[in-house]
Amino acid sequence: MLILGIETSCDETAAALVRDDRTILSDVVLSQLEEHRPYGGIVPEIAARAHLEHVDRLVGEAMAQAGVSFADLDAVACTGGPGLIGGVMVGVMTAKAIALAANKPFLAVNHLEGHALTARLTHDIPFPYLLLLASGGHCQLLAVLGVGQYRRLGTTIDDAAGEAFDKVAKMVGLGYPGGPQVQAWANKGDPTRFALPRPMKGKPGCDFSFSGLKNAVRLLVESRPAPLSEQDVADICAAFQTAVAESVADRTKRAIALFTETWPEGKHLVVAGGVAANTALRAALEKAGAAGGLTFLAPPLNLCTDNAAMIAWAGVERFRLGLVDGLDFAPRPRWPLDPTAPKARGAGVKA
Repeated sequence: MLILGIETSCDETAAALVRDDRTILSDVVLSQLEEHRPYGGIVPEIAARAHLEHVDRLVGEAMAQAGVSFADLDAVACTGGPGLIGGVMVGVMTAKAIALAANKPFLAVNHLEGHALTARLTHDIPFPYLLLLASGGHCQLLAVLGVGQYRRLGTTIDDAAGEAFDKVAKMVGLGYPGGPQVQAWANKGDPTRFALPRPMKGKPGCDFSFSGLKNAVRLLVESRPAPLSEQDVADICAAFQTAVAESVADRTKRAIALFTETWPEGKHLVVAGGVAANTALRAALEKAGAAGGLTFLAPPLNLCTDNAAMIAWAGVERFRLGLVDGLDFAPRPRWPLDPTAPKARGAGVKA
């Protein structure tokens, strides 16, 4: 089975060809960082226009690298949501056009499911497993029970972890995107110099919160002489990153206890999403997993951030089960993995 995947949900335009034996024949990603850097964040209209300008060329490059034609495909998969709706529409319409012209099935993939199933592409792990999905738009703990079968154990009650990294980077004068910059500076800093809160640590449940931590960083920055010294920046980044890692690890430990009690056959803790590239967070999660009796897994860094290989693989998983979509599918700006979960409310909540 050979699936073409297209990803356009945020600020990466991507196309990939993946076989059902887990071979990635091609995985082409075009970042829009330079377009958005002057604004300190993603501008939806700029993102949509960039997707429209480049998606056809990237699909062509992916097909050429894989050495296949549209006739060789078994189906065409794309991100159908959630995401910036202008970008999602570009990918959906492109995939529909290819599917129609080549007379191939069309698969609309939940972007979050792409992240959720990546560990099955890279490590071939069985269901069920516990997933921490952490990105610029989402921060959730989920029991992954099967394709299209998710139980949300915890979610952010305000902001996502990745969004907090970006905002803190901006506060201390670092560039966009913030996550890699904060980590680089944190590696040079003293995490004990400044005291910052550990949001939700020790509280019941598995939910996250990062708005209070962001505000604490803002107050700390405002209390320091301007401009911040390089040592101030490094120490603030180190303190913030440590606070996030400890908070996330605490929430994950609670989710592990709930997961192993409810689904004792599950053996893995998986982290996915762009924030999964943070080495301090990975180390904290690996320790939490070991303490809870779960094996920790993280996809390679290039498959943690947005990419089309994960969309193609999710397409493989869905196509195996006959989960094909009609060409009347409507792009979705919101698309929860667990529609039965109570709706989270608060500033910044995306699910």
